[in-house]
Amino acid sequence: MDKKILGLSSSAVLEARNRYGSNQLTKQEVESFWDKYKGNFEDPIIRILLVALAINIIFVFLGKAHWYESVGIAVAVLLATLVGTWSEHKNEATFQQLQEDASKIKCKVFRDGTVSEIEIDDIVTGDFVVLQPGDKIPADGIIYTGNLKVDQATLNGESAEAKKIKPPDDYSSDKDDQLVDFLDPHKLFRGTVVCSGEATMEVKNVGDRTEYGKLALEMQTEDRDSPLKVKLSGLADAISLFGYIGGALIAVAFIFKKIVLENGFNMVRIIEYVGVWQNPVNDIVNAVILAVIIIVVAVPEGLPMMIAMVLSMNMRKMLNDNILVRKLVGIETSGSLNILFSDKTGTITKGQLEVISFISGENQSFNKFDKIVKELKNLLHLSITQNTNALFSESKDGGKKIIGGNATERALVGFINMDEGADYDIEKISSIPFSSDRKFSATQIKSSTPIHGNQNLTLIKGAPEKIIGKCKTYYSHSGEIKPLSNSDIQKLEQTMNDLAARAIRVIALATSQETIDEEKPLTEMTLVGIVGIRDEVRPEAVSAIKEVQGAGIQVVMITGDRKETAIAIAKESGLIQNGNDAVLTSEDLQKLSDDELKKMLPQIRVIARALPTDKSRLVKVAQELNLVVGMTGDGVNDAPALKKSDVGFAMGSGTEVAKEAGDIVILDDNFISIEKAVLYGRTIFKSIRKFVVFQLTINVSAVLISFIGPLIGLVQPLSITQMLWVNLVMDTLAALAFGGEPALKRYMNELPKRRDEDIVSTDMRSSIFTGGIFISALSIYFLTTGWIADSFRFGPDGSHDMYLYTGFFSFFVFISILNGLNARTDSLNLFEHITQNMGFIKVMSFILAIQVVMTYAGGVILRTYGLVLNEWLLIIGLAFLIIPLDLCRKLIIRSMANKS
Repeated sequence: MDKKILGLSSSAVLEARNRYGSNQLTKQEVESFWDKYKGNFEDPIIRILLVALAINIIFVFLGKAHWYESVGIAVAVLLATLVGTWSEHKNEATFQQLQEDASKIKCKVFRDGTVSEIEIDDIVTGDFVVLQPGDKIPADGIIYTGNLKVDQATLNGESAEAKKIKPPDDYSSDKDDQLVDFLDPHKLFRGTVVCSGEATMEVKNVGDRTEYGKLALEMQTEDRDSPLKVKLSGLADAISLFGYIGGALIAVAFIFKKIVLENGFNMVRIIEYVGVWQNPVNDIVNAVILAVIIIVVAVPEGLPMMIAMVLSMNMRKMLNDNILVRKLVGIETSGSLNILFSDKTGTITKGQLEVISFISGENQSFNKFDKIVKELKNLLHLSITQNTNALFSESKDGGKKIIGGNATERALVGFINMDEGADYDIEKISSIPFSSDRKFSATQIKSSTPIHGNQNLTLIKGAPEKIIGKCKTYYSHSGEIKPLSNSDIQKLEQTMNDLAARAIRVIALATSQETIDEEKPLTEMTLVGIVGIRDEVRPEAVSAIKEVQGAGIQVVMITGDRKETAIAIAKESGLIQNGNDAVLTSEDLQKLSDDELKKMLPQIRVIARALPTDKSRLVKVAQELNLVVGMTGDGVNDAPALKKSDVGFAMGSGTEVAKEAGDIVILDDNFISIEKAVLYGRTIFKSIRKFVVFQLTINVSAVLISFIGPLIGLVQPLSITQMLWVNLVMDTLAALAFGGEPALKRYMNELPKRRDEDIVSTDMRSSIFTGGIFISALSIYFLTTGWIADSFRFGPDGSHDMYLYTGFFSFFVFISILNGLNARTDSLNLFEHITQNMGFIKVMSFILAIQVVMTYAGGVILRTYGLVLNEWLLIIGLAFLIIPLDLCRKLIIRSMANKS
């Protein structure tokens, strides 16, 4: 950099914040609780209920209905909408807060003469911010030193990278302030992303004063609906349509029964019956009420919101396991992965890189910096400290502290002694940052004192195959430049192969007297030496890879390392297990056509010397095979592949652009966290399926009871208010109960779900219809059998109906609760892992307790009256019959599965 930057002092920071404001953006207004509550009244089922309420109120004034029915409907509607709104609002708030807390961007700034890392909100006007590839620009400002290429698509929609350079001395950033020119080559804007280059920015505007802040409201993006949510919504719509049509047909059938059947098809009696206008009006009212009941019980309005509820309940668990879900679609889809393309460094390996060897041009190895001869040591020190994107600041003990830079840069700097290099007065002229395409970085420097006879020197660092072939000479231990022969190169190649076989990656360092020109490659170099860097395989990654492979997911490691190094790591991590497992380089990959690659893909385990374009191509080819694809990434160039994949796993240590492109952020960069994300995805899918079984069993049985009952002379086996009560407790509360189901390791033994697999499986259908039909039949038996009626007391009207119908209402709720035990596990042990979901026990116990209370307190509104002990025992005994029935069903299913 050509200017000495001290940055703001602590007092200047406070003054700037007081004068120009904070860099924190005003939070976007989200839908308030009451707005959301009012929005719930747009739900079709709620509108139908409101129409029914209006009709009921009219008939109350006409003396054809009881006032408490209207009150019951009104209270039920208010409670249903309140509970649903509160749950949805709370879950959304939790989701947003967790994302906000875990996604704070760190920025490198000059303060008090040194470089510090601070959060984006702490930036103030006048700060000097260091920008490197992958950084998201934190405020508006101008280039102070250096140059960049920036992606400004978030602001102006232009995909072409904009070049940004240092302005001339007479440049004024304040001119034409009303007209924003995003193409100004000197201005930088918040929210845009650094694609290449390095620079320091002087901050001019912060927070809401930035162009990003001004446009924030217009830049809202809508989350795409996940395949699972679409399927659930489709399922709910199909069932709702069935309910609407069924309700209408049942209403017509009921009127036909009352007017035609009950008058024996006798036209004279029919005319007389209709001639009394109250008769057909009452029949129509009852028919409408019956239709509303059918619709209420048929429409599973809780299904679409189940996903958000289950996910939010698991959010903190996932965050504790270092998984930050940015997009709901990610965690749902991760459970269905077929193939996962994973980075190596920091994911499969520890990411704690350590230089273990320096090999000189004379092919001599040094395992300590101190053991290298002084002249060569000075050159190595210069090559590492001046050609790096890491920054250095004074630590509290007076030493140098490394800020920024990737793991490789940190390892290289960690190998040398910062205080032992030659005391050159260095000025950086220009640089070419490392990229996966060019596979090297270069920095042109100018020294006030000659460096081995040269004041101008270009330092190069990168992949040996990009550098050694251009080295005609090397530096000897004494610092002399000597010819590098073919035999010397062959010896160095053998040494590098030996290191690669031990899973040690190698980086070459060289110098050149040529000047840097991105359009014109360097042709003649002098080798400084080769650095061997070790990155040990994570022990937990080995077991995690085994688990993921056991789950039917193909794991492919993508790395920029040499083929030999990649093979050694793949064997150690368990990716390569037999001779059929294929290892390709990027060059091999480019020789294959897409059709050839598709045929070979199932055998591929490693892609070495990979380019970013390889990732995008692999995603495209895998998706064309109808595979659900996962991709990991951390760099700017990984963003396209992360976006194209079905699930993008961004690394927590990666660039902000990679995190934004990903669906899930793996905060600790660990492969085992990816395994956990897959397990959570499968668990959430299982939880939703359990809820679907539970909910639809209730819906099927309730529809059948409401349909058959009136046709056999049972007027309203379940009243409107009772059905609303059942919907209230069984929709929202049951979703909470099933949302806390534990993530069981056995889910990882199952094959991934097909992309087009139906939510409702064959086993689920058998459970829904077996349970639904049984509950319906037992309910009809309950209401029509003499011995059961005789088991209940006589009411004031001289019949059993008052207590019989109360008992039936409680029986229906109890048998539904007990069927929840059947739905939550496919095991014969209904209490399997139940202590790991205490929420299930608490919620179901609460429903049970409140049902008992409402039996005594519901009165005319819920049509309930207090029961005595022997009546309760009968209800409980009959409700328990659902348990042995479903156990028999499970045994039959297992027996059939074993035979097949």
